[in-house]
Amino acid sequence: MKKSDFHYDLPPELIAQAPLPERSASRLLRVPPAPAALEDRNVRDLPQLLQPGDLLVFNDTRVIPARLFGQKSTGGRVEILIERLLGGNEARAQLGVSKSPKEGARIAMDAGGEAEVLGRDGEFYRLRFHVSESLEQWLLHAGRLPLPPYIQREPGRDDAERYQTVFAREVGAVAAPTAGLHFDESLLQALRERGVQFGHVTLHVGAGTFQPVRADDLSQHVMHSEWLNVGAGLVEQIRRTRAAGGRVIGVGTTVVRALESATRQGGGELQPYAGETRLFILPGYRIRSVDAMVTNFHLPESTLLMMISAFAGKQRVFDAYAHAIAQRYRFFSYGDAMLLSASDAE
Repeated sequence: MKKSDFHYDLPPELIAQAPLPERSASRLLRVPPAPAALEDRNVRDLPQLLQPGDLLVFNDTRVIPARLFGQKSTGGRVEILIERLLGGNEARAQLGVSKSPKEGARIAMDAGGEAEVLGRDGEFYRLRFHVSESLEQWLLHAGRLPLPPYIQREPGRDDAERYQTVFAREVGAVAAPTAGLHFDESLLQALRERGVQFGHVTLHVGAGTFQPVRADDLSQHVMHSEWLNVGAGLVEQIRRTRAAGGRVIGVGTTVVRALESATRQGGGELQPYAGETRLFILPGYRIRSVDAMVTNFHLPESTLLMMISAFAGKQRVFDAYAHAIAQRYRFFSYGDAMLLSASDAE
């Protein structure tokens, strides 16, 4: 299977550069199994599309202001994108710099304090921050929100709120689980009144989510690692839901990645799991942890597009994307959404 098998042409003007005034005002493309027709709906229609007893699973990760700027002792400018907090004021990060700093080098931060280079692992550096408070607290005023590279503007005041989900609580992501951005309190309340249940996983989305797939032969692609936690309470919620005949709906590819990783760790049965995952889901892999997905539209040739193709069928997904482009849906992080049903076709 090749990366080029997952290419599509997207008019640049369909890449959403800012959120809509209201979270739940986005459009929603309902994609039932073929040959049923695609339906143009709205996110606010979700209570009508779900059934009492269904379980929506959200990712409760919280995005950190992970973008920093500084200067090497030699005078060169440095951009730092924190990929993961490691504890003890240490972090794993990507550096944008003209010449790679050596172990022991110090970077004077624009916001005060220093970052010390402890070592390097591939494209990531291990840094220790010498600042006056915990790194997590310091970042709240020193860091900038790391908007995705296809959003071609600097983050504004509204992004601090709108690039977080309303249920974000576990600090550690450098990118938002964007399917969750469509849910506001009024929509959540309407879903509760419908009898839909809620559960949560944590998967800290890393900077690797924006890295392009470089190998055309997908068997050669090395998937980036992310940390996740699927708790015992959610596992029991899912078991009860399935036993009662309800459906499990994953809100976003990060939820599906977390649940599938926990299932693999459990030997084919969903079990509690906290730890790393490098799971790469391609067509041919059967996703069993969810019955449906709410997801945004993903970049061409991305691992996320490959995952949803495994879930709903590649041809069905590409037909849906062609429809969305023709109907001028908004794409990517601040864009519109899909409600995908599982397919047995592929």
